[in-house]
Amino acid sequence: METSKPRILVVDDENDMVSYLVDLLRQSGFEADGVGSGALMHDALARHAYSLILLDLRLKTEDGLTLARELRQHSAIPIVMISGASDETDRVLLLELAADDFLVKPFSPRELLARVRAVLRRYAVETGAPPSNAPRPPKPTSRDHVRFGTWVLDLAERELVHQDGSPCALTQAEFRLLEAFVRQPQRVWTRDQLLEQTRSLETEVFDRTIDVLILRLRRKIEPNPKHPQYICTERGIGYVFAAQVTRG
Repeated sequence: METSKPRILVVDDENDMVSYLVDLLRQSGFEADGVGSGALMHDALARHAYSLILLDLRLKTEDGLTLARELRQHSAIPIVMISGASDETDRVLLLELAADDFLVKPFSPRELLARVRAVLRRYAVETGAPPSNAPRPPKPTSRDHVRFGTWVLDLAERELVHQDGSPCALTQAEFRLLEAFVRQPQRVWTRDQLLEQTRSLETEVFDRTIDVLILRLRRKIEPNPKHPQYICTERGIGYVFAAQVTRG
């Protein structure tokens, strides 16, 4: 019998940590499974529709960031990274390039559960929306749909879809950046202004990460990222969204 509970996948190569997290999540009302490698993670994702992944950054033989970035190429499933280090560079890279949130060991059960629930709320998993790695049915046109080039951005559902129907996974910061661009096309944005648009209560965004975000977004949406036609550079100032934007 199918359950409506969010199902979470724990990926960690420490068996004790996997057991602890799986038990904690199950006792807190979630469905949970645990695996110890990237290969087993992909096997689990192929078998089940998960609502969120808890992924350790420092696996013994694999890089958690690499696994997260690979997932981001084809899936918008929420990812919460866990690390034993609190290095600021790691945190910025994780939050802006791949992950939806970041926990540093040791953390309390209360903190972990609060972070997990916050991420799930942002993805509307607890309200019955389909898990992020499940196939998504096409949505009807609405005033919340913004079209540019070969893309449709759904501002209400926070989804970017190609005209051929294929979804494009965006991190929170990438979505906020694109949303700012499409709401005010042809405007020249300074880096400081874009910082204000991408900053949130959950993450800190620094000046040097704006260029990284632009690069990531260009790689996802531009026909030729080396010669962008949507997100164009205004030398000495910042960036402008040069595409024609229509609603509906």
